[in-house]
Amino acid sequence: MRAVGWARSFPVSGGVRAGRTWARGHLDSLGWCTDAPDTVDSVLLTVSELITNAHVHARSTAQLVLTWDSVCLHVSVHDSGQGTPVAREAGDSEPSGRGLAIVNALADSCETRNQADGKTVIACFHPPGGPVRHHHGS
Repeated sequence: MRAVGWARSFPVSGGVRAGRTWARGHLDSLGWCTDAPDTVDSVLLTVSELITNAHVHARSTAQLVLTWDSVCLHVSVHDSGQGTPVAREAGDSEPSGRGLAIVNALADSCETRNQADGKTVIACFHPPGGPVRHHHGS
């Protein structure tokens, strides 16, 4: 199979829910909703966390790209914020601050690429039965 991909921008107003719904539709077209429901849940939570980070921390539209290359589903979210996001340990009473830690725990790998116009966080997901998981921090 050749690689397939989809891309869409999600504005700060209402983008998280729309991003999840949009991503679920594409995962369903790949058969993952039936064949890999736990992985779909992980991907959708990652989409939510990365779009939220783009909106809250970068105050930016989130550009979401899903790419399936028959080995890995790459979930990429680009925003206009500068700097590399850092996973931090949030206290028990803090309502936020766990997004990147969640993504790192769910994805088979995760990395951040800084660019002149912002940054892109890329998380990779293998379907069940795929290659062995290797966790990498951002």
